[in-house]
Amino acid sequence: FGNRRQAGRKLAQQLLAYRNLFPIVLALPRGGILVGFEVAAALGTSLDIVLVQKIGMPSQPELALGAVVDGDHPEFVFNEWLKDELEIPDAYVRQESDRQQQEIARRRKIYPEGRPSLSISQRPIIVVDDGIATGATMRAALRAIRRQRPSSIALAVPVASPDAVELLRPEVDDLVCLSIPPTFSHVGKYYREFEQVDDKTVAALLRGRST
Repeated sequence: FGNRRQAGRKLAQQLLAYRNLFPIVLALPRGGILVGFEVAAALGTSLDIVLVQKIGMPSQPELALGAVVDGDHPEFVFNEWLKDELEIPDAYVRQESDRQQQEIARRRKIYPEGRPSLSISQRPIIVVDDGIATGATMRAALRAIRRQRPSSIALAVPVASPDAVELLRPEVDDLVCLSIPPTFSHVGKYYREFEQVDDKTVAALLRGRST
């Protein structure tokens, strides 16, 4: 893909059947917001975010040990086999979980800028990110979303690993992925431009697609 916004436009073409269902597009910040903005624009619908934070490994923070999702009752999902196999201390898990919850609280104040989250109960939901490597972060997000009782959940991403697709397919009603490379590297490898997305960009894009 050239960049995330181009990927979002390509992804939207595979989601046009949802146009008349009035879905809500939920993006995972930060990178997913660029993809989600294009999807929401093409479908003429609303865009919101899922505040989810990866809980990384002690020596490899980009490798997901688990994830936590914002909510009245935060949702935690862990790769238990990874935790047990590598003997990750419980103290580290608690400390890192607390740190990521603090980051979620910070983002909650910045991104919506006082705008309440959209109600997703009994609405079709399209969950979007820029790519999925392990699936741990997305799985946490999907379970938290399911708890709010949408009418359906579709997962839509430009690229994902085969393992992530297999892991996440049972969590959703529909899964759209444009590319599933058999040998998956990091998400950024599949974009010619993979720039950092700052908080101001996330807030601006949310203002642009809030209805």
